[in-house]
Amino acid sequence: MPAVPYKTSDYLKTPEAIAEYLNVVLEDPDSDHEDLLIALRNVAEAVGGVSELSRRTGLNRAGLSRALSTRNTPKIDTVHKIVKACGVRLQFTACA
Repeated sequence: MPAVPYKTSDYLKTPEAIAEYLNVVLEDPDSDHEDLLIALRNVAEAVGGVSELSRRTGLNRAGLSRALSTRNTPKIDTVHKIVKACGVRLQFTACA
């Protein structure tokens, strides 16, 4: 039986799954902004790709691709638009 490639985006079909995934990335003490951007790219793929996310956010596709690149640091308003377009929201809690 041939191996099936694993794609994280295949498991991010609901806003609840997306929120849980992003929270796991953010809660990992070893994660950094690159890990969050990789996670956001996986979420973008799950919702139909950068073109669909561009349509949902109102951001242009090229700019959105650049924002999700690990070579860049997107503005907080861009991150907010991305997560909102995926049916989740940013939320902060006190550190334990």
